[in-house]
Amino acid sequence: MSQKKWYQMTDEETLQATQTDPAEGLSWNEASRRRMEHGGNELAEGKAVSPITLFLNQFKDFMVLVLMGATLISGLLGEYLDAITIVAIIVMNGVLGFFQEFRAERSLRALKELSAPSAKVIREGVLAQVPARELVAGDIVLLESGDRIPADIRWLETNGLYAEESALTGESLPVGKHTAPLAGEEVPLGDQRNLGFMGTMVTRGTARGIVVRTGMATEMGKIADLIQGTEEMETPLQHRLEQLGKILIMVAIGLTVMVVVAGIMHGQPMYGMFLAGVSLAVAAIPEGLPAIVTIALSLGVQRMIKRKAIVRKLPSVETLGCASVICSDKTGTLTQNKMTITHLWLGGNALEVTGDGYEPHGDIMCQGRVVDMRKDQMLRRLLQVSVLCNNAVLDQEQPDVKRKKGKEEAKPLWTIKGDPTEGALVVLGAKAGITQQNLSGSYRRVTELPFDSERKRMSVVVEHQGGALVCTKGAPDMLLSRCGYILWEEKVIPFTNTLRQKVLAANDAMAGSALRVLALAYRELKPSERNSDDEEALESNLVFVGLTGMIDPPRPEVRDAIVRCKKAGIRTVMITGDHQATAEAIARQLGMLPANGLVMNGQQLAAISDEQLDARIEEVSVYARVAPEHKLRIVKSLQRKGHVVAMTGDGVNDAPAIKAADIGISMGITGTDVSKEASALILSDDNFATIVAAIEEGRGIYENIRKFIRYLLASNVGEILTMFFAMMAGLPLPLLPIQILWVNLVTDGLPAMALGVDQAEKDLMQHKPRSAKENIFARRLGWKIISRGILIGLCTLGAFWITLQQDPGTGGDALARAQTVAFATLVMAQLIHVFDCRSSRSIFHRNPLQNKYLVLAVVSSVVLLLAVLYIDQLQPIFKTVDLYGKDWLLVLVAGGIPTFLMGIGSVLQKPSKKKRITYGGTRTLAK
Repeated sequence: MSQKKWYQMTDEETLQATQTDPAEGLSWNEASRRRMEHGGNELAEGKAVSPITLFLNQFKDFMVLVLMGATLISGLLGEYLDAITIVAIIVMNGVLGFFQEFRAERSLRALKELSAPSAKVIREGVLAQVPARELVAGDIVLLESGDRIPADIRWLETNGLYAEESALTGESLPVGKHTAPLAGEEVPLGDQRNLGFMGTMVTRGTARGIVVRTGMATEMGKIADLIQGTEEMETPLQHRLEQLGKILIMVAIGLTVMVVVAGIMHGQPMYGMFLAGVSLAVAAIPEGLPAIVTIALSLGVQRMIKRKAIVRKLPSVETLGCASVICSDKTGTLTQNKMTITHLWLGGNALEVTGDGYEPHGDIMCQGRVVDMRKDQMLRRLLQVSVLCNNAVLDQEQPDVKRKKGKEEAKPLWTIKGDPTEGALVVLGAKAGITQQNLSGSYRRVTELPFDSERKRMSVVVEHQGGALVCTKGAPDMLLSRCGYILWEEKVIPFTNTLRQKVLAANDAMAGSALRVLALAYRELKPSERNSDDEEALESNLVFVGLTGMIDPPRPEVRDAIVRCKKAGIRTVMITGDHQATAEAIARQLGMLPANGLVMNGQQLAAISDEQLDARIEEVSVYARVAPEHKLRIVKSLQRKGHVVAMTGDGVNDAPAIKAADIGISMGITGTDVSKEASALILSDDNFATIVAAIEEGRGIYENIRKFIRYLLASNVGEILTMFFAMMAGLPLPLLPIQILWVNLVTDGLPAMALGVDQAEKDLMQHKPRSAKENIFARRLGWKIISRGILIGLCTLGAFWITLQQDPGTGGDALARAQTVAFATLVMAQLIHVFDCRSSRSIFHRNPLQNKYLVLAVVSSVVLLLAVLYIDQLQPIFKTVDLYGKDWLLVLVAGGIPTFLMGIGSVLQKPSKKKRITYGGTRTLAK
């Protein structure tokens, strides 16, 4: 049954296919049998992973295995403090990863919460209340306003039925439902008006329908299956750290073996060389790297919270920094999700309405001038009809209190209770001072003729001091046929064909701008008509007043955010379930769609293969009327083309694509629990512009990670090469094992962490996104590490050799002094080099004192160095001696040469011309 196209069937065909009596419903036994055969009306969860397994899985990462090896080596060396530190780092990262994964898989539980807890069904001819999970295909279900639809239902009877489906389809307004069969093989989900879908809400009217799909066969179930079957992408940071770990272990083992073999061949004792080799291996692997990465990301998360973004997964901040495409839902993300009247037409004049959202502040303008409602009786009548023929309520919630320059400012929060379309009319009236409250003293409602999908209009009869009148609003095509007069130039005159054509032309112009158009009319009633319930009589010979055009307007800050994205080389794409004309109009307003840009709808998308989609994906800027599986296809196609994709959304229908994207972003205010649980980043202000701030943070964090990788590896290369060059030259050991480990502790800790919070360079957002396949050593980072490492090694060895040659006859004392000088030179070379790592060019291109944390970290490291050099109790442990003025002169000169030599070379080098960033292209496909 789940494979049938239920929207194509008549009522009789549906009842026959489900073998159900519309009056009696199913018997209790038959319902039980069907439930046993097809399963309950519940969303299935994937195979559960035990918490213990989930925790142990955190220790399969290659870098973690490397750290475990370093722990073992440190223990064998007797460096128990070092071993304990590494173990603590491993456990901390494992716990963090466990909690992230444990929370991420709550998406399906959030989906299940959307299901209705109970349902009203007819069983054996009797109305009964049953748990929704016990529904089966064939059950006859009754629903009314406020009910959550418990399964996928084919409507048999509807009375003014409207359903809120935005979380599932992306439709920005409640949609009217009916019972007539639909033609067509592939009708988009949002256009299947004779079906109700599990998890959506009835906002108006009553209905009776037959359950045709339950559980995982429902549209909601399909989304659950997509989420369940979607693998989360490994972030670029995770990939690069794993790649780095493999490189480090191979290089460390190779160089260490070479140093040990070279030392033994030149007569060094085997045991001493083994200890030195193991110490070098420990130093070569920066065991603090995962901890520093975690700290850098955590601090970035704190900054993001201040900028209205909540990060659920630490690596997601860095991933967003290399995003090349942002796929955004329209409703509530790019737009305000507040229907707003922006245009009016009455008496042959086009008017514009200003104001933002539901706030009752704005002007009604005609040709750039504010219209005075007190002098314009036609406008006054239009606003009266808008407010009187209305059931929505404009409400002011508790205001937020904001501080500004020491003062508290209260900003009212305006909301609409009721239908969004009616809410837009209430706000329109309030902008001109006409509200339900100030009309209630003059007008009293007598009766209402409700809106339904067949009549497409609503009327109310109101009494006033001079008599009574009927006020009507509705679709222009339905209302114009019932109007015999028109309000024109402050007079009521016959509605001639010429005037009718002018109204139709105005309607077409507004609809062509993707506005939802409503017509307004009224008529003074005779005393005998006041209590009449004859719809035809009441709604005939009406006086046409005017047209209102409304739209869910773009957020005012989004356009600037999209411009910033373009400058940063990031493409923005709209993916929405809303109508194509509306999506195209919003995209053009926001600058997302070029003049001849390509728009693709769900039907077109369904008709092409993945290969054809891949060929067009770079040129489509707007996808309209798409289903959840279409969003997933779009994301995967972009990923196949090499893009790092950020997907934003707020509905259940966005969740599979959010989870599949490289980084999923959900809305904190309007977002469903399902979309939030599937996402990695939540925007607490639902503001698209916040994504740009997140991109900036992400790029800055990644560059900081590169900074301390550059620092750590160049330092470690310098340590290894110092030993390697000495062994190859047949010199004594320039550094003892304990000194190597101390250098590693002093220089790899605080300075590296301080680089993780370094300020971003000014031109960070002027570069195009880096490639997702970019190697961690790209953009000359590998050259910088090797060149600085070689210079640090040569200068350290040079200081060692010079000191050793000054008094070679003193034996052990000369060697101890030379080793102390080499030890101090290596530390100082690294501490000077850390300032060079702040800039992508050289130490001379940035103020070295700008990062106060780095200055404090370097000072702390210098103090620790001086402690092991001059404290008598520590000298025997570290085999150091006192250094004097000439020794320090040699240390500082040799330590500064690597950084200042490369810095001078960078200054003298001619700057290369930066390639201009291009965004997208001008080539488009024919629509």
